[in-house]
Amino acid sequence: MKVVPEVTALQAQAAANLFLSHYLGDRFSADEAKISATDDVWEVPVILTYPLIGSVGQVGEIVVSSRKEVVVSHTSIEEMKQSGQSLYEGHRDEIQAAFSSIFSRIR
Repeated sequence: MKVVPEVTALQAQAAANLFLSHYLGDRFSADEAKISATDDVWEVPVILTYPLIGSVGQVGEIVVSSRKEVVVSHTSIEEMKQSGQSLYEGHRDEIQAAFSSIFSRIR
């Protein structure tokens, strides 16, 4: 049976970002929420992101109820941290170059 969502995609994304702010650093962000096939939950990708670069890649997922702004499940915090570290290491030169260019303009 399909459920009519009471929570919007933006509300689900906001609930996921609030969850992330409690457990992970500011480089982790909720991306665009997608409703599940049964419409009972929102699936919200968690991405690692940097200013000037944008998204570096997905590190996990948070599932938010479509009836209330409640997180019902998520990729483990440790797994998201490890994935974030791996993505950072894989893009380290690009990330450092972006920040170096900004700091060189300030001096």
